[in-house]
Amino acid sequence: MVVAGSAGEATGNRAPHVLDREEEHHGAMDPSAVQTVARVACDNVERVVVGKRHEVLLVLVALLCRGHVLIEDVPGVGKTVLAKAIARSIGCSFKRIQFTPDLLPSDVTGVNVFNQQSARFEFRPGPVVAQMVLADEINRATPKTQAALLEAMEEAQITVDGVTHPLPSPFVVLATENPIEYEGTFPLPEAQLDRFLIRLSLGYPGRAGELEMLDRQQRTHPLETISQVIQVEELVLAQAAVKDVHVAMPVKEYIVSLVEATRYHDDVYLGASPRGSLALYNASRAWAAMEGRDYVIPDDVKVLAEATLAHRIIVNPAARIKNVDSRVVVADLLARVDVPGAQPVGRGAGGWGGRGGG
Repeated sequence: MVVAGSAGEATGNRAPHVLDREEEHHGAMDPSAVQTVARVACDNVERVVVGKRHEVLLVLVALLCRGHVLIEDVPGVGKTVLAKAIARSIGCSFKRIQFTPDLLPSDVTGVNVFNQQSARFEFRPGPVVAQMVLADEINRATPKTQAALLEAMEEAQITVDGVTHPLPSPFVVLATENPIEYEGTFPLPEAQLDRFLIRLSLGYPGRAGELEMLDRQQRTHPLETISQVIQVEELVLAQAAVKDVHVAMPVKEYIVSLVEATRYHDDVYLGASPRGSLALYNASRAWAAMEGRDYVIPDDVKVLAEATLAHRIIVNPAARIKNVDSRVVVADLLARVDVPGAQPVGRGAGGWGGRGGG
């Protein structure tokens, strides 16, 4: 197996393959190869983003699930740098959209322009036509412009003047918003929040991490030297491998129980929708594959519950007065909802990896 251990081992813009010849020949990838892909990509991104490995892994989970990410944090913590580093590590095309109140939907999707020489209209694609799109400060745009992303996020296509244009694969939107400054912003509606697979927050780096960041940027920004370490084709194979990860019936019931509990919690006005169950289910499969397993265990679900469910929950006014937010609600439910009993990690029907139980 040829592994790109670091960005420095890649030559030019082409990365060595993570897959071995047998896997490449059969067009399949096993969980150990998915784990290698995730590790290599994460290690490369960490050359730029210091001390945020868990957050980087969450973005990779969204990539493996063909989902989208909402990064909610204050300015200057590395949201844009994270998106650029991941795009360069995988070799994806990257576009950035700075959302402002005067941004129009056609500025996002593209527009038809009349060509006088050919006497025909030609489609000029907008910045959303890329494999990785950074929607910076998405809550500063009007709801009409925000809605221009909805079809792209859900259907991986855009429609301009009645003509549908497919988007490149893989396609992922990384949207950012500032949770502190609300003046001149338009909060994302619940229907749009629900379309993000994961919401995360980078937070400030630790003291040691911030000192290391200063050292790394003494002469040049690490982003300028980062190289591609994963082929896009390998990412597509990893996405297909995630769909083969097994989820036993007790784990499925645990996922549904968690989501159902959000709808009946005393502090919740509106709980997670069935899309939340699917998000937690798919993200858990991706996390298991990144751990080198072809089956999901309850710990995978617990790790991803907050990132996949918290932004789908609306707490009631009485809870907000008590400083209870959706993250607190998810933590409370994880402590309350019964976890499926420990089972042997075997290939038999009784283990999490067994195929006989669902």
